[in-house]
Amino acid sequence: MSALDVERVRALNDAFRTAGLATGWVATVGVRALGPAFILEAVERVQSFGRFDEDNDPWGEHDFGSFELSGEPLFWKIDCYDPDLLFGSADPGDPDLTRRVLTILLASEY
Repeated sequence: MSALDVERVRALNDAFRTAGLATGWVATVGVRALGPAFILEAVERVQSFGRFDEDNDPWGEHDFGSFELSGEPLFWKIDCYDPDLLFGSADPGDPDLTRRVLTILLASEY
């Protein structure tokens, strides 16, 4: 992927992540079991996440992060699918060809 393509994907991922509980956000069973207040705090932490580095963002797309909340290690991950959510997106830099899904999960669920 070219540097321009990576920049476009990163911008789209950041916009999707910072928008919050947009369509396409999901929480796993383990996260949901910790209750609504926990979920809201996790969402806020994902929205404000900014610690991207070589370890968690080797491709520069801002599609993954990890943090701890109330003693629970959490991950979040953005996946890019085709418009029907059947396959990976043919071009994650093209919003017309891509539906993003952000999953918040306990690290133990990975």
